[in-house]
Amino acid sequence: MNAAPALLGYAAAVGTLAPGVLLRSHWPQRSPALAVVAWFTLGVTVLVSLSLAALNLAGPHAHLHGLLYSCRTALGLGSSADGALMGAGIVFCAVLAAAYLTGFGAYAVRARAARAGHRDVLDKVGRRSERLGAVVVEHAVPAAYCLPGRRPRVVVSTGAVGLLSDVELGAVVEHERAHIRGRHHLVLAAAHAVAWVLPGTPLARHLREQVSLLLEMVADDRALRLFPRSTLASAMFSMASGEAPHGALAAGGQTVLIRLRRVLGPGRSARPLLRCWVGTTAVLAPVLPVLVVCPAGLA
Repeated sequence: MNAAPALLGYAAAVGTLAPGVLLRSHWPQRSPALAVVAWFTLGVTVLVSLSLAALNLAGPHAHLHGLLYSCRTALGLGSSADGALMGAGIVFCAVLAAAYLTGFGAYAVRARAARAGHRDVLDKVGRRSERLGAVVVEHAVPAAYCLPGRRPRVVVSTGAVGLLSDVELGAVVEHERAHIRGRHHLVLAAAHAVAWVLPGTPLARHLREQVSLLLEMVADDRALRLFPRSTLASAMFSMASGEAPHGALAAGGQTVLIRLRRVLGPGRSARPLLRCWVGTTAVLAPVLPVLVVCPAGLA
């Protein structure tokens, strides 16, 4: 029996049904970093399944016995015709990988160019505040954001400086520093690359949105290590109208209400058993197709 239909079905299930399960779950907000891993696991699983499906479509003699069952003795086997078909499947896998790298690179390059242009403007109109550890710009709307990369900057508007207390400003700046230290701009580029490879799928759409939100929660948790919940919540409420230029990560924005409810709620992390289960699933989901499907040419 050819494995391609099973692989395509597995990819379809993961790409359409699994996102809804994650969206309805409550644990991602309690462990946002683990949830980011879970979302990317779904993307990797779909890509691995599609790649193996291509290999098995190229080889009609592929089967579902699996690597664990029969591939241990199959090295070096296969006809020349099977080898040619296998080559076609490998080309598809290479195209898939190239598409992902292209999506990642395109987003990263655009964002980097936007940040470079904005840094040039900041060098002319901004002033460095040693007290805040940030660049202050003249702008009436309270806003704060960071420009990650080789020359990272935390930027705060004069509207925010005039509105927030010193401790609230400290919480906001720490939130932005968390984005820089965690290299969250690269994680966002990876999320956009998945959407590039799998356009129009529920997984691509939700992964991009949820990873962005979860990274804000990760930065919130970092700030909460140093500042009280009430302080961060007050600063977030005051900064809700703030936006960031392209390529930057902002403390305000459309996700503030969701994050406010989380910060003001009970500070519970996911239970160890649940974390263990999610971690195990994250490892097994993309590996499962490799374990149960013997690629064409190795049968």
